[in-house]
Amino acid sequence: MRPLFSTEGLHPRIAFRRWREMMCDQMVPNEIGNLDAAPFHGRIEVTAIGALPITRSVQSSTRTEVTPEAVRRNGRGDRLYAVFSQSGRHAVQQNEREALARAGDFVVLDHRPGVSEIETGTFLILDLPRERLESVLGPSQLFTALAVEANLASTMLANTYVQELIRVGDRLNPDGAARMASIGIDLVVASLAERLAQEVPRSIHGNATVQRAKAYVEAHLSDTTLDPPKLAAAVGVSLRRLQELFHERDRHISDYIWGRRLEAAAKRLADPACAHLSIGMLAYGCGFSSQAHFARRFKDRHGMSARDYRRAHR
Repeated sequence: MRPLFSTEGLHPRIAFRRWREMMCDQMVPNEIGNLDAAPFHGRIEVTAIGALPITRSVQSSTRTEVTPEAVRRNGRGDRLYAVFSQSGRHAVQQNEREALARAGDFVVLDHRPGVSEIETGTFLILDLPRERLESVLGPSQLFTALAVEANLASTMLANTYVQELIRVGDRLNPDGAARMASIGIDLVVASLAERLAQEVPRSIHGNATVQRAKAYVEAHLSDTTLDPPKLAAAVGVSLRRLQELFHERDRHISDYIWGRRLEAAAKRLADPACAHLSIGMLAYGCGFSSQAHFARRFKDRHGMSARDYRRAHR
């Protein structure tokens, strides 16, 4: 990662002031207070892997308040931030919810007013596209300021993957970096879906079930046997219950599965990294059992053949 700022070498009297100025200039203008009686120490490192900016913050304890005015000025409402606590605790208040993230946990923050208290430690901050998360998980109010614990299997994977991605990121070519970053975001989404499933109210549980179903579909698009009964079994509910949940959201399970397969196929047809794949292989990789079936559905959706679509997006 590339060093952005460090208090090393600064006089203790001005170290925190310089830190605060840097955070307001480079990050988001906020109200930041020093919670330590001892001299403040801090270091910021940054990198970008594909379209995924990542920041590492090693710092003394601080309290940060994001005010309504700061939100209006900053204008980054299309982003969300996953804060992974590598060491130290992170307490947040946002969207009428409070959470405490310990080492190994992470929490997602929205571009909204809130308060964040960070204990002396090391934290990774992933700058994420809001649309990517909300398209699977629903409105951000459902999952922001919610501690996603380190003991969840998906969180363990996300933690390990992000750290390895940072380690090898500078060795990836642009196409590889984009794909690897996308996998990292998918792991964050899967961790949030697993955490949401623990919420008790039926309405939230229903949302969590649908979100887990969507995450399962994303992870198993290439499975030609994936159908509504298999999906219901995978998320641990009856087919009837899963159908009810999708109908409540004006969707049909099978339509959703085929729609995601077609979207994935269109994305791969337009991806130069997939240009070597025949259309038949590409269709099979997106879960279609026959090229004829794929050709019919693709033309119905996009109004042109897959071959013409690939040619048009070169």
